[in-house]
Amino acid sequence: MKALIQRVSQASVVVSNHTVGTIDHGLLVLVGVEKGDDEARADKLLHKLLRYRVFSDADGKMNLNVQQAEGGLLLVSQFTLAADTGRGLRPSFSSAAPPAEGERLFHYLVEQASKAWPKIATGEFGADMQVSLINDGPVTFLLET
Repeated sequence: MKALIQRVSQASVVVSNHTVGTIDHGLLVLVGVEKGDDEARADKLLHKLLRYRVFSDADGKMNLNVQQAEGGLLLVSQFTLAADTGRGLRPSFSSAAPPAEGERLFHYLVEQASKAWPKIATGEFGADMQVSLINDGPVTFLLET
């Protein structure tokens, strides 16, 4: 699994002119599910998401995780993260999980995240989404499991 995380001061997802997910201070997480991913990889990713230290402490150093910073997680499925861009000028999605498997694992991740932390919001799997954010820093990292 891959997750592109961005530290944000706010972020939201709109589908068909309706806001389906929003957070203030926290992490926008774009999630890509690849072939061969399973619950164990989702659990490992969630562990990293909740514990990755990207928020500043009192000394201005990145020593706090999203829970310590009392931030939200906005989880958004994005199969294009699984693209192979190594050759040519058009991405290949042959390494992406099939849609049904991607949806199942994304929902598993959301379910586990909701059990671990109350400040969870999501986009809508497979929908045409408009994602808005104010990147704080900017701070962006690619996590892989």
